[in-house]
Amino acid sequence: MRLLNLSNGKELAAHVKVADTFLSRFKGLMLTKCLPEGHSLYIRPCPSIHTFFMNYSIDVLYINENNEIVGADEQLEPAKIGKRYKGAYSVFELPEGTIRNTGTEVGHLIKLLNEKGK
Repeated sequence: MRLLNLSNGKELAAHVKVADTFLSRFKGLMLTKCLPEGHSLYIRPCPSIHTFFMNYSIDVLYINENNEIVGADEQLEPAKIGKRYKGAYSVFELPEGTIRNTGTEVGHLIKLLNEKGK
């Protein structure tokens, strides 16, 4: 799956992995070496995250049930707790710098696209 910012037409990630079971949400990116450029982890449901047991910083988008960005953490460092944003239902964890490099902002709409672009 791909992640697209509908508000500005920028691709946020070409490869999105979904974490939607208890175990996959619990594990998240813990103990991984990196989150490669163009990749993302989509955690649902998940109103907030932490970066314990991680060795690198990430960008985080907090999304409501209407696919609107309600919050963002840029360069969230290892061993930190992300903010809690009202209305957040799920999160996208992205490589550090993705939010800035794509001009993504709170209030933008996003969309997950399958491999065929739908």
